[in-house]
Amino acid sequence: MIIKRKNYKAFGLTISSEIQLPELQVSTEQVNKDKTVEIAIEDLTEKWNEVSANQKHIVVTEQFVMMKISNSAIFCIEKGRKIIVSPLEKSDESAIRLYLLGSCMGIILMQRKILPLHGSGVVINGKAYAFIGDSGAGKSTLASAFLQRGHQLVTDDVIAVSLSQKGQPFVTPAYPQQKLWQESLDAFGLENTNYRPIYDRETKYLVPVVSKFYEKPLPLAGLFELVKTDEGIVQINRIEKLERFRTLFHHTYRNFLIPRLDLMEWHFSTSVQLLNYVSMFQVKRTTAGFTANDLVSAIIDVINEEEKTNEKHSNDFTQLHSYAK
Repeated sequence: MIIKRKNYKAFGLTISSEIQLPELQVSTEQVNKDKTVEIAIEDLTEKWNEVSANQKHIVVTEQFVMMKISNSAIFCIEKGRKIIVSPLEKSDESAIRLYLLGSCMGIILMQRKILPLHGSGVVINGKAYAFIGDSGAGKSTLASAFLQRGHQLVTDDVIAVSLSQKGQPFVTPAYPQQKLWQESLDAFGLENTNYRPIYDRETKYLVPVVSKFYEKPLPLAGLFELVKTDEGIVQINRIEKLERFRTLFHHTYRNFLIPRLDLMEWHFSTSVQLLNYVSMFQVKRTTAGFTANDLVSAIIDVINEEEKTNEKHSNDFTQLHSYAK
């Protein structure tokens, strides 16, 4: 598992790692120290014993977050700049990578005050649209259905949202891979023998999508919350007012850490700015049958209608401004 340090790219960061991360794209860009995250292997046993006390799995301080994950490693995430990995006895390499690219990177983003949402992002009409929801809601499957229609993936699982100087939110690409359940592979006509199963989940697979990956940051234009329902029809409703803040917090990746990292004020102010630019909808999808393809058509209709409305408002404002002159 240990190799010569190698530079990768994801979430707008250079990841300089002593652990091989084949899921990521190799970085050939000049290293910017302020945008570099180091991954190093060190023995954290003594430090964990000192700080963990009665905490069985996670310790949160201003300086670092430490986690001890069975069959994996002790991880220490420091100030958005470094992840120290201390593999446990009989640890599984794929499990270590799973936590590095998931929970650890989510914490890195929070420490850097980049909003991590739990979901998938795709490119539609030149902008990023995000599908958020609880585990099993169908986020990755829906994103894959968009890819089947010719759209491109921006990110899967963790959506990194930053704000421009004007407060406009944009999504920075992660890496060209999806996580899909067996039933999704079947629906898309994909053979599971071509893909590697995710550690501890025998029927969920890592699916590379290099040819369908968009590599540049994009403005975030809309959020769609996926919710399962027993009703037989697809329903898409706008999320309004204060409910938008609840939805954003609920689907922030590892949101239980936000108060423990003293980031509640930051999260609220970021949400206020984001919601000045982004429309939010709730998509209720039936649990009966495979509905991803129907959802794609319905969501595109909503997006096109939203863009027409925004264009009309923009034209009306321009006309009003010209009359005022």
